[in-house]
Amino acid sequence: MSTATIGDIDVSYTEAGPQDAVPVVLIHGLAEDGSSWAGTQQALADLHTFAYDLRGHGRSSVGEGDGTLTQLGNDLIAFLEKMTGPAVVVGFSLGGTIALWAAAQRPDLVTGAVVLGTSSVVGRSATGFYAGRIELAGDTSSQEFRDAIRDDTAAALVDGDRLDEITANRLTAIGDGRGYVNAARAMAALNADPLTPSLTNITVHVTVVGAADDTFCPYKAAQIVLGALPDADYIEIPRAGHLMNVDNPDAVTDALRRSITALRSTTTGRKES
Repeated sequence: MSTATIGDIDVSYTEAGPQDAVPVVLIHGLAEDGSSWAGTQQALADLHTFAYDLRGHGRSSVGEGDGTLTQLGNDLIAFLEKMTGPAVVVGFSLGGTIALWAAAQRPDLVTGAVVLGTSSVVGRSATGFYAGRIELAGDTSSQEFRDAIRDDTAAALVDGDRLDEITANRLTAIGDGRGYVNAARAMAALNADPLTPSLTNITVHVTVVGAADDTFCPYKAAQIVLGALPDADYIEIPRAGHLMNVDNPDAVTDALRRSITALRSTTTGRKES
């Protein structure tokens, strides 16, 4: 694991694969960190992958978080500018929303995107969910918060055999909760200010990946994204909930490999740093 100072934060990331391959940047979801992509980086060992911890998640510092998607998107753009140059960007859930924001702003850097379990707008019930979790995250050591994250994790899985392990990993990624709160505020803001209108500005190809049993981000959310994107396709992962890379990692890896292979021909190469 390496660290780079980018803007006002120190960003922790894991780099894997051959240096001369087209770079692929992996962005995790809320209550996760870059280690959630460890299996993917191993399975895609022939690709040059970067998995970084979002602001305030895992080992990345929180800096002056302002609770906006714009800031998280600019963090990604700064990472691309400093570490990779033009790249294919893969994002899960929150990470997918960040990837779409950046693709709309900088098609010269985001040469293609794959977004998994991703929404461009959230409803009132989701806004209430985020508000409740933000309140509890004032004390991430409390049993009430830990139970809430366990419940959220269970609801995001079809197969709960690894529930305790995955919950523990997520609590570690959340840490003191400041990054979690910052990102949850950014997602909650999509109720009043949806990203959907900006998707029409995306000129690169986007693959939208959904999970058959995802109750957090159901197919309706994918339809909204697909309906706004000028150039997109859809892949569905069977036998998986929202945490599809836990429930069915082989199918996710296959979808990513197929999508990234199709996108790599449009990628212009790696910036030397």
